[in-house]
Amino acid sequence: MNKKKTILNSAIVLYFIIGLEILIMISPFAGFFYSVFNPFLLEIAKYPATRWLSAFFLPHMIVPPDAFLKFVRILGSVLFVGGMALFLICAFQIYANKFLKKGAVVKGVYSFIRHPQYLSLAIAGIGLSILWPRFLVVVLWLAMALIYYFLSQDEEKRMLRAHEADYRQYIGQTGMFLPRPIEKAILPQSAAGKAGVFIMLSAAALGAAFFLRAYTISHLPVWHDKNVVVMSILDEDKFKIEHRMPDILRMDAIKTRLNDKDKYLVYFLPPHYIMQGLLADTGGDWRLYKQHHTISMITDWIFHPFSHLSEAHHGTHSGMQHEAHSGNGGVSKRLIFLKIENVKGERYNDVFSINVRRIPQFMVDMDIHNMQLFDLKELPGDTGWGSVPTPVF
Repeated sequence: MNKKKTILNSAIVLYFIIGLEILIMISPFAGFFYSVFNPFLLEIAKYPATRWLSAFFLPHMIVPPDAFLKFVRILGSVLFVGGMALFLICAFQIYANKFLKKGAVVKGVYSFIRHPQYLSLAIAGIGLSILWPRFLVVVLWLAMALIYYFLSQDEEKRMLRAHEADYRQYIGQTGMFLPRPIEKAILPQSAAGKAGVFIMLSAAALGAAFFLRAYTISHLPVWHDKNVVVMSILDEDKFKIEHRMPDILRMDAIKTRLNDKDKYLVYFLPPHYIMQGLLADTGGDWRLYKQHHTISMITDWIFHPFSHLSEAHHGTHSGMQHEAHSGNGGVSKRLIFLKIENVKGERYNDVFSINVRRIPQFMVDMDIHNMQLFDLKELPGDTGWGSVPTPVF
């Protein structure tokens, strides 16, 4: 039984390791992590039936472009922090009872439900799925929820053996994961009914993720021409791309590098954008773990979900400014051009479909106000993270 519990707990630890991929990317251990994890991501990305697992369903590299998506992103931080705080409160109760030899924990948070620790980790898991929104994280969260159910049953059997009379009375007064009146009203008691609840939970979680992805794509700040789609990292830059991109695409240095028969996705970003290594290997220290500001980036990621994308990073390089001015009233921007392969369809937003392949081509640094080109650089075919599947938005 202990071996089975160890395996189940290991699966939960694995979920949080994969769910906290973004924190690992910031840390010096990123290389070790991806040496193990990336082969798995690449394997599931080979096949259309599983490629969606490595895709993202919410904005991660761009500032959420509308109030609803901003609310969802803030909700992710609230659920993650709140769930972890509740978990620590419950852990304190458990270890205090063990230290004081008071027996089973039935007071405090445990007077409302029997397994608040598992519930708190599930809540934190929902938040984590929003903070690092791979479909794979949602699937693993569902597996974790199922594991929590089996672990809770195992714990209750052990508690009944150790404190049968008191714990049986406690079971009769409290619900497993929800207050007893609510749990009794909405959750069936039969094994088939419980299986049905898990199936509905799975359908709701995955359905919500696919809905959020479709909603995100339909609200992205983009401008498009015949075969070029341009997306801005900052929503307020949409005005700039609408007014400047036709002229930019007519510049000889850019026009000669584009093939009318190919489709392109262009990222319109500040020159010092902190996450550009996820788009392409633009040179410099754009792998997050090389920034040497791990703690500040972690706290920004959780507590400042928008400013960490659009403002300075505690001394990172020269700091990513909201606008980078080039002098003479100009505004400096970096444009990263990616060729999109395997596009099925003629709509402009088909370049964001899960099955397409993005190949970095070149980047330009320019003053978009005075239409002055500062630098043009050919890019290697991989991102700054090599072949790791990265967010598209």
